[in-house]
Amino acid sequence: MKKGKAMGHIDGLRDYLKTAYNFSVFDQALETKELWTMHLHGQRVVQASVLENKQYELVIDIAEQGPEEIHKLQVKCLYPVEYTDAFAKMLKIDKKVQALGLEPIYAPAERYNIKNKTLFPLMQERQVVFCTLMEGELIRGIVGEFSRYDLTIHAKGGLPVTLLRHGIYDMRNKQGRCMLKSFQQQHRDWEKSSLFVTP
Repeated sequence: MKKGKAMGHIDGLRDYLKTAYNFSVFDQALETKELWTMHLHGQRVVQASVLENKQYELVIDIAEQGPEEIHKLQVKCLYPVEYTDAFAKMLKIDKKVQALGLEPIYAPAERYNIKNKTLFPLMQERQVVFCTLMEGELIRGIVGEFSRYDLTIHAKGGLPVTLLRHGIYDMRNKQGRCMLKSFQQQHRDWEKSSLFVTP
């Protein structure tokens, strides 16, 4: 064991991942055929249903336009279409991040990753988080659930916004503490959670 690192595990995480980890919001969208408002890279916002959920691409049916195939990395976040007006009023932009002109990151290891053992205590303890997406969109709320591909934030008024994990640039708690793997790999805040169990 390396010095300073406690032996232990997050109670309940393994069972949660068994049931939820491989589920994608795109599976849900394909099954229901409902309209979603999707925020795509390049500040493009469309209302569309999912026609096909391929390994790396989606075929979406855009309202009043028709089918279009897009790479999944183009999708930053999405939510049921009935929340469109409420989300527009709530959305804020971090101009500094927006000015960086960030492009989608194809290599998973190079993305701004968040560890599952960080997300699970945040979800269980209903902590407020502040998420910044790759083009500067700021979303505040409570983590509702997460999978390998995405996480759902319940924003003001309970509005459910699903963020694609590849579209996240930063995540912080109310105290401004960074939740990204690059920070948490060293600081290991999950060991401070009440869910952390030691032998």
